[in-house]
Amino acid sequence: MRALKTSIVGSSNNSGTLMRLRGSKAFRAVLAVQLGLAVILLHLGSQTGCERQATTSPAALPHVKIGWIGLVCEAPLFAANENGYFKDEGLDAELVKTDWDSFQAGMSFNRFDATHTLVTYLLKPIEQGLDVKLTAGVHRGCLRIQAGINTNIHSVEDLRGKRIAVSTMGNPPMIFASRVLSAHGIDVQKEITWLVYPADSTELAMNKGQVDAVADSEPIGSLLLDQKCVRTIVDQMLDAPYKDEFCCAVVISGPLARRSPEIAAKLTRAIMRGSKWVGMNPQAAARIEVERRYISRANVELNAAILTKLKYEPAVETCRAGIDIQCVEMKAARVLNQSTDPHELARRAWLHLDGVTDDWVRDVPVARVDGAGPVRLTALEFAALAGKDPACCGKCCAGE
Repeated sequence: MRALKTSIVGSSNNSGTLMRLRGSKAFRAVLAVQLGLAVILLHLGSQTGCERQATTSPAALPHVKIGWIGLVCEAPLFAANENGYFKDEGLDAELVKTDWDSFQAGMSFNRFDATHTLVTYLLKPIEQGLDVKLTAGVHRGCLRIQAGINTNIHSVEDLRGKRIAVSTMGNPPMIFASRVLSAHGIDVQKEITWLVYPADSTELAMNKGQVDAVADSEPIGSLLLDQKCVRTIVDQMLDAPYKDEFCCAVVISGPLARRSPEIAAKLTRAIMRGSKWVGMNPQAAARIEVERRYISRANVELNAAILTKLKYEPAVETCRAGIDIQCVEMKAARVLNQSTDPHELARRAWLHLDGVTDDWVRDVPVARVDGAGPVRLTALEFAALAGKDPACCGKCCAGE
């Protein structure tokens, strides 16, 4: 078996340090580390006395904590909080700031009860024992595979034997690319060289011919297209069979879901309603993010353009079916253990909740804000706005 070749390129230069990962076990180990699996702590259980009670008194609203990182695409969480959707569900919600390094531990330690995040960020940890449940789809359309404009790559099959850049080993764009490549008969461990570059170095790497393609997410994909250094090979937003699957879903703490499925349903409905509102009012959602200081990027128009590019059309059954497909393809790409039953993993990851249905989200009332609809920018206008924003490094949707 030939070795998987992986170059780790530092952020300050393009020389970097060469690291070689030998065999599929090493490949899976890197994925596990990047997905935060060094320590997966299961729920503490009632015998430890550490689980928070849902209410402090019979008269009080159940107090719930919502985890957030500070990403543009987390707008449904902010909208649900600011528009009173959690309160409409009879919940006293508190938003708890976290980061990627603490995200999974936060769910395991009951530091927060719910959030929404990338499905592929959680399926491997769930396989390993992370105690969370996915309950509804929030938005679609994050991920892409793009090839250098000066290469002879025009199809997925043309990527065989090529060098593909990712911002982090094992991140959602890499897992998406692995699924696509494997579905086309390409061995992602033997026939692809994965090269790690910071998101803001990808264009330079393309221009210098150091990489042939990149697995990325919005807004990096649009920025690279504007620079005319790539062509899109697969777009999760547009291309079958990926266009119907959700990249981000509502996530509920396993202990909370078992202790109080009613509260889990209330949390899910509030976040879904927030997603529906963002889809109708991306400019208003962007203003909330900036004015309430949920994110560091202070450019409302750029934020609104990013939100417009994603499909905030929350759904239940489409998300559930898509998780099953993702599990099957992640096993085929050897991201999941070969002993794992992908259908059983999908069943374990998903939780059906009473009152959380496609009919409910279709009929739930959501106000339309005048002048707050979609922002349609040309690629040049989008890039011009991003170029003026020092916070636009592409990490907002990259799942790093």
